[in-house]
Amino acid sequence: MLPTLRRIYRNPFDEIQNELERVVGSGWSNGNSELATAAYPVDIHEDADSITVEAEMPGFGKDEINVTLEQGVLSISAERKSTEAQGEKHLVERCYKRVARSFKLPIPVDESNVDAKLADGVLTLKLAKREEAKPRKIEVN
Repeated sequence: MLPTLRRIYRNPFDEIQNELERVVGSGWSNGNSELATAAYPVDIHEDADSITVEAEMPGFGKDEINVTLEQGVLSISAERKSTEAQGEKHLVERCYKRVARSFKLPIPVDESNVDAKLADGVLTLKLAKREEAKPRKIEVN
């Protein structure tokens, strides 16, 4: 018996919409006055004593950034409220914005020993490793 070929109809507009959502991501507004939560670029480095996280947070002040560390999950979020400009509006692109990301840390860190600095739009977090997570030299007898 010969195999039966079935033709599956795919709506091309659905495929375009799916591709747009994939490319634009969660920053697409869907017609709402508030944008959905967007992501931001992050670099994570590890050395023998600590993990360093550098997150781009351009345009956010230190009072608009929230960092939490709970049960090995580092969460960084920031929220900027829209400002009302005085006078006639010609162009308004700087509006409400919220960004957020969370990371499961691969090793235990000392939650009481975290250094956080914001400079030139980059948030730098230095998380000290717990002693049991640091590499140890083992003497061979």
